[in-house]
Amino acid sequence: MRYVVIMAGGSGTRLWPLSRSGTPKQFLPLIPAQDARVSLLHLAVERARTVVPPERIWIVTGAAYLDMVRELAPEIPESNLLGEPVGRDSLNAAAWPAAVLAARDPDAVIAQLTADHLIQPVDSFARTLAAAFELAESGPKLVTLGVPPTRPHTGYGYIRRGAALSDTAFEVLGFTEKPPLALAQQYLASGEYWWNAGMFCWRAAAFLDLVAQLRPECAQLVLELAENPGQLADIFPRLPKISVDYAVMEPAAAQGMVCCVRLDAQWRDVGGYAALGNVLPQLGGNAASGRVVADAQGNVIINDDPDAVVAVAGVTGLVVVRTPTATLVVPADQAERVKALAEQVAVQAPGFE
Repeated sequence: MRYVVIMAGGSGTRLWPLSRSGTPKQFLPLIPAQDARVSLLHLAVERARTVVPPERIWIVTGAAYLDMVRELAPEIPESNLLGEPVGRDSLNAAAWPAAVLAARDPDAVIAQLTADHLIQPVDSFARTLAAAFELAESGPKLVTLGVPPTRPHTGYGYIRRGAALSDTAFEVLGFTEKPPLALAQQYLASGEYWWNAGMFCWRAAAFLDLVAQLRPECAQLVLELAENPGQLADIFPRLPKISVDYAVMEPAAAQGMVCCVRLDAQWRDVGGYAALGNVLPQLGGNAASGRVVADAQGNVIINDDPDAVVAVAGVTGLVVVRTPTATLVVPADQAERVKALAEQVAVQAPGFE
């Protein structure tokens, strides 16, 4: 049977101060939708519901965020919410639910999706995911979703495609994480590379077999956890902290065990302010949200303080963010520094991170 697991445990520090340690970006009403704003998690659940019913959607998040998940996704059964007592990166956000589902359904096939992407149109995404499910069901290989690149982006990972399996599916020869600009330009020119969307599809048993081969300590612990859920607080912190890309996908590709499917949809990783600015309303040539007055162009201006106004004049290329307790100003082309800045805030101004 087919299942969807949504990973919703990230801290979202690249969107500080909107995204805070207690309320990460995936739970915030950031995205304009009709006459309101909705959260990235809400959109992720809506996409998942196009391919499976709510009772076969699972959400992995931090234990501290479970109440927010219940509020934003009330249609998901309580038993389908997995709360991590501590963060242990994406390998365990994939291996833990795989172990739980494999124990319940030996034929489980899982689409491992993210909670911080914008994908439109949704029906195109559903068709891509259906194709990924079919590939995963046909054998032991792991399937990843790839996005044809439109520019030499240095903040994304890349998939190197091999032999064609169909018009939209290919063998995977390898992965590269966030290449420098010159290399990203080569990848774009070659036509052999896709952006790695960080979404996967696999048979739970096949994925766990590879985890057991490549990271046996992880496999042993998640299987133990699936059998003894009451020991979560003891078992989970002992899991190795590593991403699924480094731990499984890259070595599995070297073994010829990975293939990719083209995502025929507009895909945005809303990881930072540049991506968020692309979906905000326009105000006089700026991407803006909240009460903003601007005599300027080419800025991202966000006011999340209902008791304040943000006024900007004579500048361009800035990100300006105001919340009730913090203000951020950074050149847009240096917005990747916000993650490190949030870490500095945690040390120098604890309580405001």
